[in-house]
Amino acid sequence: MTQATPRRAALAAWIGSALEYYDFFIYGSAAALIFSKVFFDDSDPATATLQSLASFGVAYAARPVGALILGHIGDRFGRRRIMVFTLVLMGVATFLIGCLPTREQIGGLAPVLLVLLRVLQGLSAAGEQASANSMTLEHAPENRRGYFTSFTLNGTQFGQILATLVFIPVAALPEEQLLSWGWRVPFWCSVVVAVVGYLIRRHLDETPAFQAQVDDGSVPRMPLAELFRTHWIDVLRVVGAALIATVSTIFTVWALNYATSDAVGLDRAVMLWVGVLANVVALGAIPLWARLSDRIGRRPVFLVGAIGSPIMIFAYLAAINSGNYVLIFLAGCVCFGVVYSASNGIWPALYGEMFTTRVRLSGMAIGTQIGFAVAGFAVASAAGIMTDDGWLGLQGWVGVGIFTAVLCAVSAISVLTARETYRVPTAELGRRETAGV
Repeated sequence: MTQATPRRAALAAWIGSALEYYDFFIYGSAAALIFSKVFFDDSDPATATLQSLASFGVAYAARPVGALILGHIGDRFGRRRIMVFTLVLMGVATFLIGCLPTREQIGGLAPVLLVLLRVLQGLSAAGEQASANSMTLEHAPENRRGYFTSFTLNGTQFGQILATLVFIPVAALPEEQLLSWGWRVPFWCSVVVAVVGYLIRRHLDETPAFQAQVDDGSVPRMPLAELFRTHWIDVLRVVGAALIATVSTIFTVWALNYATSDAVGLDRAVMLWVGVLANVVALGAIPLWARLSDRIGRRPVFLVGAIGSPIMIFAYLAAINSGNYVLIFLAGCVCFGVVYSASNGIWPALYGEMFTTRVRLSGMAIGTQIGFAVAGFAVASAAGIMTDDGWLGLQGWVGVGIFTAVLCAVSAISVLTARETYRVPTAELGRRETAGV
C-alpha cells in the first residue's frame, strides 16, 4: 500500500459523504421550514409541523433495517460496492422528492410518497458512513486512524454547509414562489450525486484487511450471525454512544423550527447562516480533535463532547429564546462547531476499533443506526415537549434541553464502559485478547 492510498480513501470518503449528506440535510431544512405547508394539512399548523418533523425521523427508523442489509453485504462482499450503491440510491431518491406533487394536487397520497422516498434516503444513509469509515480505517496508518477516519464526518459537515447555503436563497423567495417551485430546486440538484459519486468511488481499491480475508478464504458467510455471537456487547455500547447524535438533530432541525416559529419569530435566513458558520467551525475542529485522539486516546476526547454538548445546547436554546443574534451565533458555533465536534469527529475510529475486520462494517452500521434512529425521532419528541404549558412545569425549551442532556448522559456512560484502542494494531482490533488494552 502506497502513502497515497490512505489519502485517496479519505478523499473518497470525504467527497462521497459530503454529496450524500447534502441530500440528507436538505430534507431536514425543508421539513423544518416548508413541508408542513406543502405536504401536510396546515389547517392545524401545530399538527402539520409535528407531522413534518416526524417525516424527518422516518429515515432514521429505516436506517437500522438498511444497516442489517447493507452491513451484511459490506462484510461479505466488500466496502467499495456499498459506497457506490448508497450514493446512487440517495441521489435518485432525493431527486424524486423534488418531483413530487403536493397535497393540494393529489391529496393524501402526497405525504405517503414523501415518506416512502424518505425511507429510501434512510436506507442509503445506513450504509454510507459505516462503509466509508471502514474503508478509511482499514487503509489508514495505525497511528493515524483517528485522523483519517475523521474525513468521513468532515465531509458530512461540508454536506450540511452546502445544503444550508443552497437553502438560504430559496428561503428568501416570496412565499408563493417558495411553496410552488423554489423548495424543489435543492432536491433536483441531487442528480449530480448519482453521477459524481459513481465516478469518484468506482475505481477505489478494496481495503488490505478485507482483501486479505478474500485471499485466504476467511470472509464470513454470515457476518451478522458472527457479529451477534461475538460482539453483541459492543453493538449495544455503540447504540448507547450514538445517542450523542441527538445534539445534531436538535440543533439543525428542531432549533431551526423553534427559532423561526411565531413564538420566537427570528429571521429564517439568519438562522440558516448560524448553521453554516457552526459547520464551518466544525470543519476545522474535527481534524484537530481527531489528531488529539491519536495522541491521548478516543475516550477522553469523546467525553469532552458528550459532557460539554448538553451544557452548550442549553446556552444555544437560551440565546434563541432571548432573540439576541450575537449570542445565538456565538453559542451555536461553540456548541455545534467546537464542543460537539469532539465526539462527532472521533466516533468513526472509536466505534470501528471495537470490531474485527470480519464484522466491522455491520457492527458499526447496526449500532450507529439504531442510536441515530432515536436521535432522528428526538426532533418529533422535542416538538411534543413544546406545549403551551411547558414540560414538567418548565418552559418548553428548557424541557428540550433536559431531554437532550439525558440522552447525552447515556452516550457518555456507554463510552466509559468501552476499552481504549487507539494503540492497538489494526490486525488485532476487536479480538478478545485485546479487551483489556
